[in-house]
Amino acid sequence: MGIFNRSKNTVAAAPAAVQGPDLAHLTGDYTIDNTHSKIGFAVRHAMVTNVRGEFTEYEGKLHLDGANPAASTAELVIKVASIHTNQAQRDEHLRTGDFFDAATYPEITFKSTTAEQVDGDTYRLHGDLTIKGTTRQVVLDLEFTGAATDVYGANRVGFEGGTTVDRTSWGLTYNAALETGGVLIGEKVKLTLDISAVRAS
Repeated sequence: MGIFNRSKNTVAAAPAAVQGPDLAHLTGDYTIDNTHSKIGFAVRHAMVTNVRGEFTEYEGKLHLDGANPAASTAELVIKVASIHTNQAQRDEHLRTGDFFDAATYPEITFKSTTAEQVDGDTYRLHGDLTIKGTTRQVVLDLEFTGAATDVYGANRVGFEGGTTVDRTSWGLTYNAALETGGVLIGEKVKLTLDISAVRAS
C-alpha cells in the first residue's frame, strides 16, 4: 500500500504481491467517523479479569499520500470525560485526579511522526501520545481493512489494531493492594482502534 513508508527490509526484487495493493488513488484528507469507529481499552482488574471501556467523544484526521508516503499523517483528540466502562461510579473515579484528572487535562492527544509497511496490509505507526501533560512515543500496529464508497457516496477507508502501554509512564499510578496479594489494577493497558474515516469532498 502506497500511503505509508515500506520497511527498509523489504526486498526490492520481491514479487509485487508481497508489497500490498496499490492504493495511491486513495491519496487525500480523511476525517474519522466516530459513529462507525471505536477507541477502546482493557486493563487487568483484581489480578483475574479485565475491565474494558472506551472513549465515546473524539475527533481525528488522516492525510494519506500515495505519491509521497512519508507525508502521510494521523492526528487524534480524545475527550477524557467521555470515558465509559459501563459502571458510572468507576467512570467518575477515572475522571478524578487519581487517574486522568479530566478537569485539568480534558484531552488525550495522538500525533503521528513516522509510519512503515510491515507486510501486505499490516502497518506500524509511530507517534506521540499525550496524557495528563506528559508525552511519550507509542507504536501502533494497524491493519488496513479496506476502502469503499458507501450508499451515500462517501469514500471510506478502514484500519484496525492497537498497542499495549504502561499507564504509569503517564502518571496514572493509582492502585490498591489486595488482601490475597497483588494489586487491584494492572499497569499494562491494551489500547484498541477500529477506525472508519471519510474522505473530504
